[in-house]
Parts: sequence; C-alpha cells; structure tokens
Amino acid sequence: MRKTMMLATVAVLMTMAGGAYAAEIEVKMLNKGAEGVMVFEPALVKITPGDTVKFIATDKGHNAETIKGMLPAEAAPFLGKNGENVAVTFDKPGVYGVKCLPHYWMGMVAIVVVGSPDNVDVAKSVAQPGKAKQVMAGLFEKLAVARTAEK
Repeated sequence: MRKTMMLATVAVLMTMAGGAYAAEIEVKMLNKGAEGVMVFEPALVKITPGDTVKFIATDKGHNAETIKGMLPAEAAPFLGKNGENVAVTFDKPGVYGVKCLPHYWMGMVAIVVVGSPDNVDVAKSVAQPGKAKQVMAGLFEKLAVARTAEK
C-alpha cells in the first residue's frame, strides 16, 4: 500500500511539472536579417506540442498569422496585429505556415513544425505569391534534410 501511494505521488508531481517543461521560443520579425530583408528569424522552428512561439515585432509594419491551408486540420488559425508581439501555443502536431501579411509577397514566411508532422504534403501544395514561393520551398528543403538526419 505504501509503495502504491508513493508511486501515485510521484505520478502526480510529474504531471504537475509537465507544464514547466513547455518551452517558449522567440521568432523575430525583421526588416533585415541573416537571410535577407523582410524575414522571420529563425524561419524554421521545431517544437513539441504544448510549446509556445512568441513572434516579436521589431517594427510596426510586421505581423504574424497562419497561412490558409498550411496548418493541421484540427488546429485553429491565429492572427497577430501589425506592430504587436503575438504568443501562440501549439498543441496540435503538424506543419504550420506563417506569414507577415504586409510582406508576404516579398517572402516573409516561416514554418513551425510541431511534433511529428503528418500534413507536410498538404502544406507544400499551398500556392505562395511572389518570393514567398521560393522562400517556402527552401524551408521545406531544410525540413526534409532535418527529418532525414533524425532517422
């Protein structure tokens, strides 16, 4: 009986501590970064379900929002306001496409990968405007390389 109580106590404590292990990752929205102009930095983020990504507006002209069709079927889209930081907790596994609406056609896009993504092919099939097409293709290439390295 004593052993059962001790195991139950440990299980409860581990469950309570589970939230403490959730990470918060910062992604900056920049006019100029290491990869060029009008970029998210980093533009490819891999997290686990329950983690939060905080998109930091370094300029009043940037926002972060989901790209229609580039998120898991059960996931809710998000929409940040121009010039404001937005923190998003990602609970559903999958690939999420993110854009800065004012600079979308200039290629200001990012990918957030949560857990094991099952919607990669669907996300890749979403049409992108202007330079976003090229940038998104590069991000999917980086994701493919990372996934191959994990195997």
